[in-house]
Amino acid sequence: MNATKRITVGDIMTKEPVTLASSDVLDLASDIMNLGRVRHLPVLENDKLVGILSQRDLFHSALVTALGLGPKQGRELLKGLCVREVMSAPVITVAPDGDIKVAARTMLEKKIGCLPVMENERLVGLVTESDILRYVAVQ
Repeated sequence: MNATKRITVGDIMTKEPVTLASSDVLDLASDIMNLGRVRHLPVLENDKLVGILSQRDLFHSALVTALGLGPKQGRELLKGLCVREVMSAPVITVAPDGDIKVAARTMLEKKIGCLPVMENERLVGLVTESDILRYVAVQ
């Protein structure tokens, strides 16, 4: 009989995700998201997870479209806001040995696109909708 290994969150997560400091400004966050093609950035303060910044948070905070600002003016607005002012907190997290189905259900129920992966109060990864879809697609 062939024993199948149980796949966990740790097996499919993005390891060592790019992070922000809570004092970073939003134009830096925007640049990282655009250049790195990422939609979620964990926010740390003294190496402790304090929030998550999503593209949605960035769009809502900027108000660029609603205010009719051009690209240059919008960029100036982003330079004036800190990550801590718009990040989502508290953060729902998961352990690396967590079940993928439970993580997926949590994201669906809470309407969130990612879960930071914590081990001994330390950020070790990030599991996103894309990670779960990628896993399901190759099974």
